[in-house]
Amino acid sequence: MTRRTAAAAETEAVGARIASSLRPGDVVLVEGELGSGKTTLVRGACRELGVTEPVTSPTFTLGHRYEGRWPVSHLDLYRLEGLGPEEPGLLEDYLAPDSVSFVEWPAELEGAFEAEALGRVRVAARVELRHAGGDVREIEVKAAGG
Repeated sequence: MTRRTAAAAETEAVGARIASSLRPGDVVLVEGELGSGKTTLVRGACRELGVTEPVTSPTFTLGHRYEGRWPVSHLDLYRLEGLGPEEPGLLEDYLAPDSVSFVEWPAELEGAFEAEALGRVRVAARVELRHAGGDVREIEVKAAGG
C-alpha cells in the first residue's frame, strides 16, 4: 500500500491506520531520510494505541517507552553504529513481547530484525517514507513478508 500525504495530520492518520491492527510483540520498521516524517507517523500510531503523553524523537536517547493500551516502544537507531558483544541486551527492554515497537533507521542494525534474532517479537510491517516535493510525503507500507 502506498499513500501520499500533504500534512502532518495526514501522516499521523497513516500511522494510526497501521497501528489499528498491531498487537503486543509486533515491531514496525520505519525507514526514510531525515525530515521525511518518521516520528510524525509514529506519533499517529501511538495515539491510536492510547498514548496520551507527548511523542518525540528519541534520536539522542535511543528509545522511549510509552504507556497506552499496551506498552509502546519508539526507537531511533540513527546514531547507533551497531551492537558490540558487550551490549547484547541493549534493545531487549524495547523489543519486548508485551509491547508494540516502532524502530526508526532499522538498517543501522543490519540483520538484527531477522526472525531468529528477534526471539519472541515479530516484524509486523515495514514502512518507508519519501519526500515527494514540498510538504508531500509518499508512504509505502509493506506487511511482514510482503
